[in-house]
Amino acid sequence: MTEERGTVGPARRRGLADEVADRVRESIFGGAYAPGAQLRELELSRALEVSRGPVREALLRLEREGLVRSEWHRGATVTTLSPRDVAELDSLRGALEELAVRQVVAHASAEDLDAVADLAARMDRAEDEHALVRCDIAFHDAVYDASRHQRLREAWQAIRSQVHLFLLTRIRVSAADYLTRVPGEHRELAEALRARDAGAALDLFAAHRRHAFEVLSGPGVAEGPEGARDDAS
Repeated sequence: MTEERGTVGPARRRGLADEVADRVRESIFGGAYAPGAQLRELELSRALEVSRGPVREALLRLEREGLVRSEWHRGATVTTLSPRDVAELDSLRGALEELAVRQVVAHASAEDLDAVADLAARMDRAEDEHALVRCDIAFHDAVYDASRHQRLREAWQAIRSQVHLFLLTRIRVSAADYLTRVPGEHRELAEALRARDAGAALDLFAAHRRHAFEVLSGPGVAEGPEGARDDAS
């Protein structure tokens, strides 16, 4: 029996590929796979006790997120950020955050601002730099949630994994600088938002991004340990 025109067939279950993608993503975020590390389908399928099909699909999903890159001669590797990547992420994040700050100041509830402040306070209890990066990302999640702007939140989600990778690259350059500066910076950001001081908040967010960009723009830094070049060169 043929399908009636205009109807759709049943969806295929894709939960296993989702789970594999989640596991590999968390391994990258936890530092098990550093930028430039190879992600071999066979090794992953054995470790996760799944067939290679879900692994292949998961890697494609992570490639769309910007966490993985595939090249015919190397296979899949964790993305190494080039100078262009760093600059583009910084400029796009700046544009999104400027709108987010203005939206938060205008529309956030007291509960929204409490959530942002609680996440800033949690940074002081992070046990290591990877835990602090997770808190950092969660803080910015809360800021975008507080913006009450659905499409802005979706735009943030589109680059969220790449920003996480940006921060992981930063701690590889200088974990001590990150651990020392970041908790205090986020407390200041939360306080400015709670005060609904758009000017102060915008200045603080800009300074926060600028320092991170400078850390990753030093001589020989952005090329990464494998010597990845900027595609624009």
